[in-house]
Amino acid sequence: MLRISEINYSVEGRPLFEEASAVIPEGHKVGLVGRNGAGKTTLFKIIRGELGLDAGEITLPSRAKIGGVAQEVPSSETSLLDTVLQADTERAALMIESESATDPGRIADIQARLSDIDAWSAEGRAASILKGLGFEPEDQLMPCSAFSGGWRMRVALAGVLFAQPDLLLLDEPTNYLDLEGALWLEAYLAKYPHTVIIISHDRGLLNRAVNGILHLEDRKLTFYQGPYDQFARQRAEQRAVQAAMAKKQQQRRDHMQSFVDRFKAKASKAKQAQSRLKMIEKMDMISTPEQAAKRVFTFPKPEELSPPIISIENGSVGYSEGNPVLSRLNLRIDQDDRIALLGRNGQGKSTLSKLLSDRLVLMDGKAINANKLRIGFFAQHQVDELHVNETPLQHLISARPGVLHSKLRAQMAGFGLGPDQAETEVGRLSGGQKARLSLLLATLDAPHLLILDEPTNHLDIESREALVEALTHYSGAVILVSHDMHLLSMVADRLWLVSNGTVVPYEDDLESYRKLLLTPTKPVSKNTKVKEKPKEKRASREDILALRSEVRKAEARVTKINEMRDKLAKKLADPALYESSKIGELEVWNKKYAEVMDALSRAETLWMQAEEKLEKASA
Repeated sequence: MLRISEINYSVEGRPLFEEASAVIPEGHKVGLVGRNGAGKTTLFKIIRGELGLDAGEITLPSRAKIGGVAQEVPSSETSLLDTVLQADTERAALMIESESATDPGRIADIQARLSDIDAWSAEGRAASILKGLGFEPEDQLMPCSAFSGGWRMRVALAGVLFAQPDLLLLDEPTNYLDLEGALWLEAYLAKYPHTVIIISHDRGLLNRAVNGILHLEDRKLTFYQGPYDQFARQRAEQRAVQAAMAKKQQQRRDHMQSFVDRFKAKASKAKQAQSRLKMIEKMDMISTPEQAAKRVFTFPKPEELSPPIISIENGSVGYSEGNPVLSRLNLRIDQDDRIALLGRNGQGKSTLSKLLSDRLVLMDGKAINANKLRIGFFAQHQVDELHVNETPLQHLISARPGVLHSKLRAQMAGFGLGPDQAETEVGRLSGGQKARLSLLLATLDAPHLLILDEPTNHLDIESREALVEALTHYSGAVILVSHDMHLLSMVADRLWLVSNGTVVPYEDDLESYRKLLLTPTKPVSKNTKVKEKPKEKRASREDILALRSEVRKAEARVTKINEMRDKLAKKLADPALYESSKIGELEVWNKKYAEVMDALSRAETLWMQAEEKLEKASA
């Protein structure tokens, strides 16, 4: 059990905690939430003993181990697997000692302890964790120096998960994971055998992986049972009650103050007025709950282009000639599309994003972009490439020379960057403020297509909801790559699966995809005969568009034949045609009429068949 008792802590005179208390039951999985800058990361440092309290205390069971990810593992020649194994320092020390121990009693103690901590299955457990975080078996044998900083952060996470501390502290761990890794981590944490506290703004993780919420607000800590959505409902109800009570109390106070103001100078009422004044002074006023700061994203509106804005036929793309990463690409994007890219790490999502954003060109096939098409691109690495010694205003001046500064400031305000942030060096901005600046720069040209690669990293929950709202009202197409299932489910209406060297529509929903990723792949024995159950394939969007076109053509054919029939009927209704001298001509017109009626019958049959095909495909 973690007990936080009436703690006080200040930074440069600014209090972060004042008489804050909470109790985390043993074995609970808890999400630590609160506004950016409220002190969540500071609380972790206090729990780990890295910062000293001004007052109060934090207690844990004796000999309890605390673990977390402070930084990426160093670049070394040690393999990933060995690096993770070394994270369990007790096991590593016992294994080394077992090779040199000579005393029979000590050897027996070592072996007993190794058995107690399940040391012999350690390599398999470490490999399983690395696999879940995106490292294939061949990757696990490579040295840490072969991987970038982001990947070495995953190795550090794998190490602390393998060590299984009694209290696991994780600060935004999904920021350096893809969707597959984030979903695996959710499932792993839900089954973790000890206590977990995780700082996160990922609603999916806070709903599926935790069973309690620790809320930091107004320098106090409050523990709520249940996942995030339950906490949010409780908070909304509490705020509504608090606001109503504060309003009612203020009305009573105003009424008494009015009596005092009216009668304090009147001798006959002076005593009552003085009594009410004392009552006012003694009132413990209920504070009105602060309204959550409005988080905004205001995307500029592009003009409408004729569909499709991008069309690719039988395309292939890669980085070296003759070695495509993706091939057999037959894709269409319209301006009202909201597409999420799914697929395991390394399958080509980034390659596809680069192709669609004109950072790569096709090796083979045909690609057509709409005339005057503008494309905006946001990726997490762009946040890291901002000029840390320049202000956001200077960034916009460089991107828009000659534009009035007042207009640039208005654009920044539309992305939640106020006057103070506009003049603050980027190096001193928060991660969320940097992300807002990068999103603003990506959308300055009012793009018709906006490609977003992990846009929610460093954004708090309110900002993520604001981004969902902005993308919902955005009049351009959106391509999303994200580990945030909530964002994908709220924004995307089409799913593309990047897998096996190509891109195909994913016809199931996100929940089905989540279950698919969490289902372990079972190897099939060579002697096992696999009977494939025939599965009716749902029509793709391109197939449905083709069927709609067929219906329109069939309908147009029927309309045209009906017009011909009407003209012939009018001709045959002419009495002059039935004069004896025109019998031969009448036979000709009757024959034409019969042919048209036969054609009409066939056209109507084709129209009905096309409608049935479309109805079946759309079901």
